Amino acid sequence: MSKKHIFLSQVFMTFIMAACMSGIMGLIFAGFSLEWLAAWPLQFLIAWPIAFALTMVAWPASMKAAAAVLCPRGGGGPAKSA
Repeated sequence: MSKKHIFLSQVFMTFIMAACMSGIMGLIFAGFSLEWLAAWPLQFLIAWPIAFALTMVAWPASMKAAAAVLCPRGGGGPAKSA
């Protein structure tokens, strides 16, 4: 996967997640109201750059953690049942 692909994936994923999470958390806090609808765009604009910055750190760390969990130890691979 190219660095451009990874970067663009992070842009799209953080956009989606920031929009959903800011909307959902605002909805839980304020309820379905005009106040919630008016506040959501600002909450999203605050959340998106934070989410993007965090993924720049969290994504490589999560990839390493997943590789460590899924990597077979001892070179034997998965045990086969007889």
